[in-house]
Amino acid sequence: MKKAGVVLIPVPAMGHVVALVEVAKLLVQRDARLSATVIIMHPALDPSTTKYTESLAASTLPDRMRVVNLPNLESKTEDTKDRNWLTSMIESQKPHVEEYVSKMRTRSQLSPDSPQLAGFIFDTFATGMKDVANGFGVPWYVFSASGAAFICSMFYLQALHDDEGVNLTEFKNSDALLEVPGLANPLPAKLLPSMVFREDMLTIFLEHARTLKETRSILVNTFLEFESYAVHSLSNGKNPPVYPVGPMVKHVGDGRNLRPDESNKYKDIMEWLDDQPPLSVMFLCFGSWGSFCGKQVKEIACALEHCGHRFLWSLRKPSSQKGKIESPSDYLNFQEILPEGFLDRTLKIGKVIGWAPQVDILAHPAVGGFASHCGWNSILESVRFGVPVATWPLYAEQQFNAFQMVIDLGLAVEIKMDYRRDFLGDNEIIVSCEDIVKAIKHVMEEDSEVRKKVKEMSRIGEKSLKDGGSSFSSLGRLIEDMIDNIS
Repeated sequence: MKKAGVVLIPVPAMGHVVALVEVAKLLVQRDARLSATVIIMHPALDPSTTKYTESLAASTLPDRMRVVNLPNLESKTEDTKDRNWLTSMIESQKPHVEEYVSKMRTRSQLSPDSPQLAGFIFDTFATGMKDVANGFGVPWYVFSASGAAFICSMFYLQALHDDEGVNLTEFKNSDALLEVPGLANPLPAKLLPSMVFREDMLTIFLEHARTLKETRSILVNTFLEFESYAVHSLSNGKNPPVYPVGPMVKHVGDGRNLRPDESNKYKDIMEWLDDQPPLSVMFLCFGSWGSFCGKQVKEIACALEHCGHRFLWSLRKPSSQKGKIESPSDYLNFQEILPEGFLDRTLKIGKVIGWAPQVDILAHPAVGGFASHCGWNSILESVRFGVPVATWPLYAEQQFNAFQMVIDLGLAVEIKMDYRRDFLGDNEIIVSCEDIVKAIKHVMEEDSEVRKKVKEMSRIGEKSLKDGGSSFSSLGRLIEDMIDNIS
């Protein structure tokens, strides 16, 4: 029996690491011929990612799967400008990846029963590692932690720039509408990914788009029925083959793999949810980089106090260092930021927390709505557990995702689709209490069309991963392609 080994390399940011770890689990659990090694570069983009990667080393992984943490090269990257941190890290880590994979390959050559290296799977934004794969003479695949429509937009924008000479940075705050392949409706240009609007970041974005066309094939964390328009658009014969293999979400846990301080918080949160009626709680959580200024926090607090629904609010403290990209932290005392008396007045209907076990909360029957930053993992988690989203995008491609969910798919409601945080400044607009209340009431309607559509898509998504489902079949074709790479 042929045995194949696959090496997976994510960008060291939470959503990307989580997604590729789930890909590795899926591969080895699906086919006994496969083994998977996830190689994680360091330093990670934020402390939560570091904690997660450390927990992986201590957790029980499926047979034939391992996670390797590379050396922390902080000293080599700390003096690099923020916008170039990833490019610098990849170049610095290439020798370490080559060394580790060389040892793997030597072991396989010495032992006939060991798996042979069949290829690499790189994160969309880790394709700078392609030279490593080429050096070993094996194919490389790309995994997108974003959706199929976003991949369509990358190819579309690259063609606009390279073939038509369009200056994409001029789309910032533009009223133009764009006919993006993969979207059924025209996209307001101002909702394009943040990278497109800055010349320095645009160069990196376009280079990744060009490189994407060189890959053997593209794996996407989506499923055909969810993004049928986008998947069919990508599968036009001009692009690499596309394999929708989702929805892959982090598994619901029970708090056993958490540090003691997180374990206590987890227990407190889940016990509070256990005391709430079904579908009664509005959950607000904005990802590992989500935070707001004091004025916006007060508008959210006003909305939660007056919306008439129970709430669970993950409230994080922004970095205090202007001009430097740093992830939020937990408040030591929520009263320093919340309106006076808010915690007392909402004691019976709400709970304010810092760190949040998002997947476990969304899976709880008490949760009826989800105010989200619209990171792709969060969108898939909401769909997986049938919880409708109120969209509040912050950065990256989240405005694009929000448009797709609200306008194209009708699976979410809008808080403010064109909201955007600038991590290097504080130019955020303020969303009013009234607008937030309106969105919460809409998303929490028990018999709304949005809720019905999300519940149905949840059922379809679960079915897609089972034998005979679209993603199950897609993954099978991908595995056969990988096995064929070895002699």
